[in-house]
Amino acid sequence: MEEKTALYNKPDFIPHDPISIPHRFSKKQDVEIMGFWASVLAWGQRKTIINKCLELAVMMDNAPHDFMLNYEDSDLKPFLNFKHRTFNATDTLYFLDFFKNYYSKHDSLEFAFSNFVSKDDVTIENGLIGFNTLFRNSENFPARTGKHIANPLRKSSCKRLNMFLRWMVRKDDKGVDFGIWNHISPAQLVCPCDVHVDRVARLLGLIKRPVTDWQTAVELTASLRTLDPKDPAKYDFALFGLGIEGFATPAILNNRFQSL
Repeated sequence: MEEKTALYNKPDFIPHDPISIPHRFSKKQDVEIMGFWASVLAWGQRKTIINKCLELAVMMDNAPHDFMLNYEDSDLKPFLNFKHRTFNATDTLYFLDFFKNYYSKHDSLEFAFSNFVSKDDVTIENGLIGFNTLFRNSENFPARTGKHIANPLRKSSCKRLNMFLRWMVRKDDKGVDFGIWNHISPAQLVCPCDVHVDRVARLLGLIKRPVTDWQTAVELTASLRTLDPKDPAKYDFALFGLGIEGFATPAILNNRFQSL
């Protein structure tokens, strides 16, 4: 696992992954905003996801934080045509409204999660639940938009939000994850459990639960924590990399991971 993590956790991983979107920015708030957009829109082909995020960035003048603080209603017209799969203009406008209200009061998106997390919490679960409540707490909230923000209480694996949190929290000496948040511990992160990670983890015996939900993600992370209790989410690189590159067949994995 360490070998495969080192293989995939390197700068070469960035250009073809949605994480390339926040890597285009240097301002902390811009990284947060575009990282959030990229993670929420991260379903489908990676090339399409990246192009859609670039489209959003252009509509925000490639300065998302400044745009959030200063936009007027007349600036929202281009967003009325934005769509990615089931994410439509209604969702887009609410996301903009949320960011505008939030950043008018707070310096960093970190506190939207960390304010609900105790240092004694084993995982980020309470942060995800708290953020979900905060995100919905507006008279302008459209019910349809709620499906884009996962919640452990609804048994979601929260794969996209866990990916975003990995980007923001992990202290990565390889320069892939940003590690710009300091009030959540990398040890509390939950491994994003997407279809590739799930498939490889099951072949490796890291998951026993028959369905894929929040408890499955927690189970997977608990297994990974036995390998590195301080940074279990780093193995997302190994599991995802093996899955996406098509190396994850039972015979190959049995040969490569006999010690597991």
